[in-house]
Amino acid sequence: MDLVEITPRLHLLRFSIGQAYLWRDDTELTLIDAGWAGSADEIETALRGADLDPSLLRRIVLTHCHRDHVGAAQELADRFGAEILAHALDAPVIRGELPVPQPVLLDREIPLYAHGLTVPEAPPTRVDRELADGEELGFGDGAVALHTPGHTPGSLAVHLPRHGVLFTGDTVASVPDVMFGVFHVDRAQALASMRRLAALRPSVLCCGHGEPVTQDTAERLEKAVAAAPEA
Repeated sequence: MDLVEITPRLHLLRFSIGQAYLWRDDTELTLIDAGWAGSADEIETALRGADLDPSLLRRIVLTHCHRDHVGAAQELADRFGAEILAHALDAPVIRGELPVPQPVLLDREIPLYAHGLTVPEAPPTRVDRELADGEELGFGDGAVALHTPGHTPGSLAVHLPRHGVLFTGDTVASVPDVMFGVFHVDRAQALASMRRLAALRPSVLCCGHGEPVTQDTAERLEKAVAAAPEA
């Protein structure tokens, strides 16, 4: 696994399905999502290979409850003493107390969804801090959690306004260009959430699937909103 630099403080950890992101502050590290179950060793090796000390991992922010985002969260948190954060509505699912909410699939999404189920199932994972809309997260010079329901009830985005960086989870994708995400529990809610994110006009867009977007970002996100079919 490679750690791909997006900006000097932002890196991508790419899996064959999905990805995680690493934000680096002066004295600590933050993961946005945690990849696949069983990948903690690979993630640690990738950090060390980039001359980053994994013992500086302070928090793991989960954008939602799906297996390709939760996977290694608890193993990494236990190993390095990090805190796990998620929205309060998805927290019971992440802990294994409630089942994963099922999406309403379009016909074209059915084979893609089946392929996604080849990712190892995430184990029940603790959530140390349950988030609400607008909460500051303690990193990135003022990172804020934004509740973006629709993909799952407790989906959230993470906005770093001072850096123009926006992590969207799976509400938005960039495959091959910026687009409305797939596999939503409530497409109307998800589209409303995407519109809210577009209004932030980010300069760097980090989606749960697809390449990070660093050029003409706000315009491409607005175009994707306009092209998204009404739910």
